[in-house]
Amino acid sequence: MTTVFESPLGLVRVTGDEEGVSVISCTEVPADKTTLDIPLPTPVEQAVNQLKAYFAGERHTFDFLMKPVGTAFQQSVWQALLEVPFGTTLSYLTLSRRIGDEKAIRAVAAANGRNPLWIVVPCHRIIGSDGSLTGYAGGLWRKKWLLEHEGAFARSGQLSLF
Repeated sequence: MTTVFESPLGLVRVTGDEEGVSVISCTEVPADKTTLDIPLPTPVEQAVNQLKAYFAGERHTFDFLMKPVGTAFQQSVWQALLEVPFGTTLSYLTLSRRIGDEKAIRAVAAANGRNPLWIVVPCHRIIGSDGSLTGYAGGLWRKKWLLEHEGAFARSGQLSLF
């Protein structure tokens, strides 16, 4: 089941079933009106509510059931991303070291870019070693907004990454 809701970053699409949420992404496609009266699976409803609370500044973590689909390596990167605290950033190099292979930096970056659970698995918290914002599937303006929303610049002593 898929639902779409409005956020400060545009429309957010959440897809999942009773076993967990498999996709959270930004979208340009509004909700299908024919599905508006169909009850959402519990994990999808929880994800929507928790994301709305995040956008309102009332939530920093997520605890609904998740079931992202990916390779074992991608899963290991996404698990490492879940350990990056709200309001902080890490470099791709540091993230690759955390998963045990500094030389896998390109593969780590690719897995980061294929993260299917936008915001919840916080790929936006990964930046260049020099502190620069680098690629983000949702667009660098969204990455900047998310990091500002979380206060990452204030905690790092930087006023902005731009």
